[in-house]
Amino acid sequence: MTRSPHARRHCRCAFSIIEMLIALVITSTLLTATLAALDASFKSYKVTSDSASTHVVSRIVMQRLMAMIRNGSNFGPYPANPIATPVIESDWIEFETITDAASASSRITTLSRQQSGEEWNLICTVALYEGGVLISEDSRPLITGLTELNFIMEYDVGPVLKRVTVDMVVQPNDLQDAAINADLEAPTIRMVASASPRRLD
Repeated sequence: MTRSPHARRHCRCAFSIIEMLIALVITSTLLTATLAALDASFKSYKVTSDSASTHVVSRIVMQRLMAMIRNGSNFGPYPANPIATPVIESDWIEFETITDAASASSRITTLSRQQSGEEWNLICTVALYEGGVLISEDSRPLITGLTELNFIMEYDVGPVLKRVTVDMVVQPNDLQDAAINADLEAPTIRMVASASPRRLD
């Protein structure tokens, strides 16, 4: 008994090659779009978390700088003529934090912008003197990725330091991964704060 052509047509239930190719193209397009969206979302998250982390660290460092300046004395550098030029700008500042007249010892703290490899860092150097002789010196970075650092110092006759304004710009760099931040770059963080010494020079 032979089947009719109509009956044979109903027995074919597989996809044709053309239909399979169309399905594969649609699936691959959707997967590519999904992976691209996930990649962009991941990079955006990394840049945002990087910026937020550096912002917190910068605020802590700035608060520490203000506390050190408030408790310091005998600041430098200072102008040759505070009457003619009472305001000077510098990328470093130094001051005494501890002075003991009985033992003729003093601790000098220096904050400066120094280059290490391809990036600039805020370096804190603490030097201990006894009788005018250097006993020990220790340098440590307070923050990395420093783009700009400016100490604006206002002096009075003496010279007596009236106020210090710290202007600091930091590039977020906590991840230390150029591949992740190649397409998206976090904006720089600028911190500006002022402080006056409690004990005048």
